[in-house]
Amino acid sequence: MPYASTDDLAPGLQVRLPLHAQEIYIAAFNNAFAEYQDRGPEEQEATAHRVAWAAVKKLYRKQGENWVARERS
Repeated sequence: MPYASTDDLAPGLQVRLPLHAQEIYIAAFNNAFAEYQDRGPEEQEATAHRVAWAAVKKLYRKQGENWVARERS
């Protein structure tokens, strides 16, 4: 199910992802959720989560338990 705001994210994501990364996650998830509506509900949601994480990982990396911005070259 699409997210309306960062408040809807799982508590672990809210604590470990910076706000900007949370916004990226939501935007990518919601877009993918709509794009893959022709798949079954479970596959649609699983695919949307994979797309959202891929989007976050483009700009952020995990450091310990938290996520930090990648250095741009």
